[in-house]
Amino acid sequence: MTPLKRHLLFAAGWVMVALGVIGIFLPVMPTTVFMIAAAWFFTRSSPRFEAWLLNHPVFGPPVMRWRENGAIGKRAKMFAVVSMAGGYAVFWYVVTPSPTLAAIVAVVLLLSAAFVLTRPSA
Repeated sequence: MTPLKRHLLFAAGWVMVALGVIGIFLPVMPTTVFMIAAAWFFTRSSPRFEAWLLNHPVFGPPVMRWRENGAIGKRAKMFAVVSMAGGYAVFWYVVTPSPTLAAIVAVVLLLSAAFVLTRPSA
């Protein structure tokens, strides 16, 4: 792997960590998904930071569950689905979208919720 590619993957890993931390405070952003992505980037760019993330007391367990068997904890599933519904309600209220846009966003969120709900539970 070229040094440039490794540095870009490393930077992308930290962007994912930053987005995951933001997700702690904003319920419409899924922290765990960003941390899983960060682990993927770090696996390819920095074994040291991959180990840091996997051993982190808060972020590590969900990432490890995902890596081991694609599992998402029951609380995380519930939080994800409720957040999607809340995000859609805010979207509907603030944007007042056209019926077409509202349907497209609803389908994307429903498919996302279906994916989350069909993963094994931790």
